[in-house]
Amino acid sequence: MDTLEERIAKLEYHQSLLLEMIDETKKPFYRLIIKANLTKEEVDKVIQLCRHLSEEYKKQKAEGLIVFTPLLTQFAGMLHPKLPLEQTIDALLRQNMFVPLMQEFKKIIADLKEL
Repeated sequence: MDTLEERIAKLEYHQSLLLEMIDETKKPFYRLIIKANLTKEEVDKVIQLCRHLSEEYKKQKAEGLIVFTPLLTQFAGMLHPKLPLEQTIDALLRQNMFVPLMQEFKKIIADLKEL
């Protein structure tokens, strides 16, 4: 019988192999989550954050606002520290999650880089 440590090491190794099998073009956000080794609760918080900001974005857009930098700032500040901001935005976009919001964030970042 394997020890608990040996079993955990084997699971971690199998996880790393499975990660290599995941097609990054199909599920890039999930791949990013696995690489960052986040828990279900941590991922749920990210998804909740995205839902909240998506609703806020729709509301502000309906009110006629055109500057959404504060939403990006809030997203960046509350995003799990193991998730790189731009990589997370790109992964969510490629996985078709929270598309309008992520497109807006990507545009803001591109505009900031031009300054």
